[in-house]
Amino acid sequence: MSIEKTTEPAAPVPAPVTKTDPPPPGRPSGRKGEGQILNAFSHGILALWAVMVVLPLLWAVMTSFKDDASIFGSPWSLPDALHLDNWARAWTEADMSDYFLNTVLVVGGSLVGTLVLGSMAAYVLARFDFPGNRFVYYLFVGGMSFPIMLALVPLFYVVDTMGLLNTLHGLILVYIAYSLPFTVFFLTAFFRTLPTEIAEAAFVDGASHSRTFFRIMLPMARPGLVSVGIFNFLGQWNQYMLPTVLNTDPDRRVLTQGLVQLAVSQGYKGDWSGLFAGLVMAMLPVLAAYVVFQRQVVQGLTAGALK
Repeated sequence: MSIEKTTEPAAPVPAPVTKTDPPPPGRPSGRKGEGQILNAFSHGILALWAVMVVLPLLWAVMTSFKDDASIFGSPWSLPDALHLDNWARAWTEADMSDYFLNTVLVVGGSLVGTLVLGSMAAYVLARFDFPGNRFVYYLFVGGMSFPIMLALVPLFYVVDTMGLLNTLHGLILVYIAYSLPFTVFFLTAFFRTLPTEIAEAAFVDGASHSRTFFRIMLPMARPGLVSVGIFNFLGQWNQYMLPTVLNTDPDRRVLTQGLVQLAVSQGYKGDWSGLFAGLVMAMLPVLAAYVVFQRQVVQGLTAGALK
């Protein structure tokens, strides 16, 4: 009796592993290196842009505390003393207090009217399908491309015929009409990003269209309202052409007209320290509004891209 020996198959020999040398330290490779270079370049551009924007603002604030001799003698040096009388002189003697109050009334009233009317129109255009929906929407979009300078003469006669010339409420109505196209365009895109299930649930519970809009949809659109409100606030606060044409009454001038009046009131002897103080007064409310609502502005601008 013979016993056969069975031989097991040999195990496969593993292929030799080639070991690559790691890249030298401090030297990026591939896409990671390109991303770091692009990141450094973009941060450098942003830093340069920030310096170009911030330095003139800081220089204006610093100059508002100097006297006229220091402004021309050493414009880039720090003030030797804080001349607070510049601010007091601009506020009282140049009637900046009256101009500031008129501007607050006009911009506040027009901003509220623009946001209320613009949000209602944008909600209807974004949520309801009716004949002529796109036509009305493109009318608002076309209004943004219409230059206001072409409408100054007919606008003057229309406002004069309505008896609203040289009045603050007439200027408020013109500001609202001027700001509505951009407001409707911005908020229409924002309302389309809001979920429709919440509004449908409100309708099922018996809520009316107005109640659903003011109690549910409008609070959800707060980031968009803040964003478009900041943009309208900037445009209306710094508006000079419309009040110059439609508001020639010295007692109803707004802040931009007051700054021009402050610049030319002294004739050949300009009150430069008072002018810089008035300029900073006009600039501070805009900066304060942006600092307070900065997070809401960013949320409103990015809400349309994130669904």
